[in-house]
Amino acid sequence: MKWQVVALSGQDIHLVGPDGGGEAVLAGHLFADPGFTVVGADAPQAAPQWGLFETAPAAAREKALAWQRHVREVECGLPGGPGSEGTVREQYDPERHTLAEREQAKAEELTALGFGRVSRTTVQRMRLAYRKQGLWGLLDHRTTRASSPTGRADERVVAAVREALRRRRGRSKGTINGLFPLINQILEDRHGPGTVPAPSQAALYRLVTALARPGELPAGPVRQVPASVDGRAFTPATALRPGEQVQIDTTRLDVLALFDDGRLARPELTIAVDVATRAILTAVLCPSATKAVDAALLLAEMAVPHPARPTWPDILRMDHAPRTPPPAAGRTR
Repeated sequence: MKWQVVALSGQDIHLVGPDGGGEAVLAGHLFADPGFTVVGADAPQAAPQWGLFETAPAAAREKALAWQRHVREVECGLPGGPGSEGTVREQYDPERHTLAEREQAKAEELTALGFGRVSRTTVQRMRLAYRKQGLWGLLDHRTTRASSPTGRADERVVAAVREALRRRRGRSKGTINGLFPLINQILEDRHGPGTVPAPSQAALYRLVTALARPGELPAGPVRQVPASVDGRAFTPATALRPGEQVQIDTTRLDVLALFDDGRLARPELTIAVDVATRAILTAVLCPSATKAVDAALLLAEMAVPHPARPTWPDILRMDHAPRTPPPAAGRTR
């Protein structure tokens, strides 16, 4: 059913129905209704998380892409999205059916196609996930969970192994077997004798190998290691919007270039890449090692690109201006 907004009064929205009757509802109540949508409005799309999406298994990615077409058809009537080619099927026509009716029709269609028993609530959940997270929200995240390095080991034993490694940090480290008495002593001190079942030596060996930081294994050299959480120094970057995170990297090119001073050397390329879209924002080519002034130039290029500069129209006119060829040299006999 279609309603027309005729007046706004504070948090109250006054509507007129197709039969001419009027209603007044709170804005928050109206926006929270799952069947609410603006007729003719484009559905907001989240920035694609291509970096994270590509880490999922191929089968999970294919299923997410299939869900994308179904979600788009529920939203606007066309599997390719607003403005795409194709014919709107009757059961997904926004002019004839409400959003709730289109979700129910899609649930019945997917069940018939072999997606399992799909309910309208499932279609609604996938549609909202796609709005918030794009393709990343349509993935089955059971396939993207990182496996734990400790497996199904007892958390009390894991904590004791970490404590034993912490106490040995910075000291001369002997052998891995030398850690086992200390681990058992920590378990008895924390939980009492016989409370935690004694793990086998093979299990303790696997835990020590998995939890030790670089340089902490007894077989390795004694050196100071950087502090990190659970031995992990890096976490995957997640960006939901363009410009939220930008990574800058420098690489020396495998080509030889002739510079203005006559030197023949390999130049360095410094680029700034947007994490969310993987778009190259700008790049600077340096004849030698990249310096602080080159990094500053990179930021300036990113903040004010050439098309946004006041002199850009003049540069375009100069590039497209007709060039008069030089006069031909006269013949000499």
